[in-house]
Amino acid sequence: MTFKKIPKDIILPSAAMTISKKQLKFYKESNSLPQVGDVVYGKIERIGQHFRLENKEGRIHDIQDGSKAIFVFGNRYAPDFYEGIVPSKNLKEVDLLSRSGMIGIAKTKSSLVIDPTRISILGYVCDEDGNKINTKSYPLIIPNKEITKKPRSKMILVCGTSMNCGKSKAAAACVWALSSSGFKVRGSKITGTSGLKDILHMNDAGAKPVTDFSYLGYPSTYLIEKKEVEKIFNTLDLKHANNPKNFWVVEIADGLNQRETEMLLKSDEVKSRIHKLIFCASDAFGMIGGIKVLKDKFDLSPDALSGICSSSPLHVLEIKEYTKLPVFDSLSVNIQELNNLLTSRKTVRRNVNL
Repeated sequence: MTFKKIPKDIILPSAAMTISKKQLKFYKESNSLPQVGDVVYGKIERIGQHFRLENKEGRIHDIQDGSKAIFVFGNRYAPDFYEGIVPSKNLKEVDLLSRSGMIGIAKTKSSLVIDPTRISILGYVCDEDGNKINTKSYPLIIPNKEITKKPRSKMILVCGTSMNCGKSKAAAACVWALSSSGFKVRGSKITGTSGLKDILHMNDAGAKPVTDFSYLGYPSTYLIEKKEVEKIFNTLDLKHANNPKNFWVVEIADGLNQRETEMLLKSDEVKSRIHKLIFCASDAFGMIGGIKVLKDKFDLSPDALSGICSSSPLHVLEIKEYTKLPVFDSLSVNIQELNNLLTSRKTVRRNVNL
């Protein structure tokens, strides 16, 4: 099989977080079935919903018909965009599922978005021996088995009703309240689709370092096994949360009914690590229903409420008719009040069997 050279100035997207530019030397045609994490060299055949690519440094590149770049196979769960999967056969053209450069086949899409951008596969990125390069083979963080789970940093867990309900802004507000008060804060996103925007919000607010699942080689977490989801959580926990004087702010993507979110919130190991639980929603009714689902399905009660609805006094008024839980506006946060809430004594969680 003849190897072909990859141009040196090629775009390396954030879905390929674990791959370095020096590995992008060759590509080859292949009839093998694509796998999650397989890295390919491709060309834009038709611009659709996504007309930009985010590289692994966070720069946003404009792309056009004919643009060439590196892409990564993965599955996506995004109710506001697409459900996409890695194809079960070798195809010449696939869909661009996210701005981070993840590709697959769109199974469904929201009527609010147009058809996905189409990518033609020019070949699989390979090493000098002709072996396909896969992001999962090059994790940037290796599990440290020598570190014990105690003592631990205080974990602030942020979850919500859906994607785009304000979780990332709430997580950043928590980071800002803590870091501006002198605490050292780390930030992580455990599940979702690769993309730097959410963890960079936490970084801008003072979290250092920030990481997500893509640092372990996963272009997304949709449809991975439960043991893999828990491994991601534990690996990032052991990497960033070893000092009990520090805080670890963690975001879980999507909503309570999403597959991997449910796995984490039902895990006794995860629940035992919660110091404070922040719950987000887009509107008051979603917040009220979400609180009930948290209690009935996961035996959890949030310590504070936030999200898009927290920026509307009328939504907050409706919420307060149903609960006395504190609500904080992540876009206009009272630093001292939020800091007091986050640093107060750990909330006791029931039915946690370790």
